[in-house]
Amino acid sequence: MKKKRDSEENRKLSPAEERRLERFNKTAEELRGQGYELREITVGIIKANLFALVLTVPVFITGIALFFLKNRGADITNFTIKGYIVFIAVLAVLIVVHELIHGLTWGASAGMRNIEFGFMKEYLTPYCCCTAPLSKGVYILGALMPLVLLGIVPAVWAVFCGSLPMLLTGLIMTVSAAGDIMVAAKLMGFKGGGQEVLYYDHPTKAGGVVFLRERA
Repeated sequence: MKKKRDSEENRKLSPAEERRLERFNKTAEELRGQGYELREITVGIIKANLFALVLTVPVFITGIALFFLKNRGADITNFTIKGYIVFIAVLAVLIVVHELIHGLTWGASAGMRNIEFGFMKEYLTPYCCCTAPLSKGVYILGALMPLVLLGIVPAVWAVFCGSLPMLLTGLIMTVSAAGDIMVAAKLMGFKGGGQEVLYYDHPTKAGGVVFLRERA
């Protein structure tokens, strides 16, 4: 596992990531000069993917059980080849929409000029990054908003309207938010201890960076 962590740490950055990291390092240096201490609150891509696999079992069992309790005798055999193709295409689009929701939520607070999007080709993973400081609440809200809008809400709605494709879409998008859940959980558990705290999105990793200093 250590080798996998090292490969994530040492992966080749894109030109956009290198520029963003350089800007962040300058900001971090300035804040250190003002007495701030830096702490990372990040999760590894591989660890997030493993958590997604673990999350799949309870999420799907719960969702499917609730669906068939509400929709007894629902027909699950009416999927066509065309239906499968459309389903996969919708999921591909929603992966992009997932990142857009992060950006729009954070951008409503920090300004859209501070939102950047990209793609980690090593992990076939799109991402969104906010380059301006955020409040703890806004950071957590932005992290979890795709889970709510693309995962939980469609899955719950599907149970009540009896749509199996919508249910599967909601469950898959819930599982795909595993990394966001991990980051939000870490942030919720972080206590500033009465110190001045600034929350930044990490420029190249999944998660954030916290700057702390004692109050004057």
